[in-house]
Amino acid sequence: MLLSINIDHVATLRNARGGTHPDPLAAALAVLEAGADGITLHLREDRRHIRDDDVARIRAAIAAPLNFEMAATEEMVGIAERLRPADCCIVPEKRAELTTEGGLDLLRHDPFLPEAIRRLAAAGIRVSIFVEADPAQIAAAARLGAAAIELHTGAYADAAPADRPAHLARLAAGAHA
Repeated sequence: MLLSINIDHVATLRNARGGTHPDPLAAALAVLEAGADGITLHLREDRRHIRDDDVARIRAAIAAPLNFEMAATEEMVGIAERLRPADCCIVPEKRAELTTEGGLDLLRHDPFLPEAIRRLAAAGIRVSIFVEADPAQIAAAARLGAAAIELHTGAYADAAPADRPAHLARLAAGAHA
C-alpha cells in the first residue's frame, strides 16, 4: 500500500486568503519529505482550489507519482493526457459541494465516461473510479474497465460511534469485492 496525500485544501486556504501562500507546491514537497509516496490533486472544472498553474508547477518539480482526481470531461482528459500522471481517479463534481461528497453513479453515468477511461488507459495512466461501497457500483466499475476503485468513506466518517461498525462492514465488503 502506498500513501498519496491530497493537497487540494492547501490551495483552498490560499485562494480564500488571496495571494500565493500557503503554496501547494511547498506542501507537496513537505509531505514527500515527511515520507508520503505521492501527491493527489483534484483540478476541478471550476478551479476552486488547485489551479492549472499549480498542477504544472507540481508536475515539473516532483518525481513522485501524481494521482489526478478529475471529472470525466473532454477538458480534464486532455489535461491528463498532456501531463501523464501515474493515476487518474474519476470523481463526480457538484457545483455546490466543498469537496467530493459521494461516489460516482456508474449505473447512470455520462456517455463520455467509457471513452475517458479508454483514453486515459491508452495514455498509460492507471484509472480508478470513486464509488460507494455498493456491489452494483463496483461491478459497473469493472465492466467499464477501471483498473481500481476508491471507496467513498464519508458515511463512515460522519457516523455516530455506535453506527460505525455497520459502515465499516459495508466498506470491508466493498473492498473485498
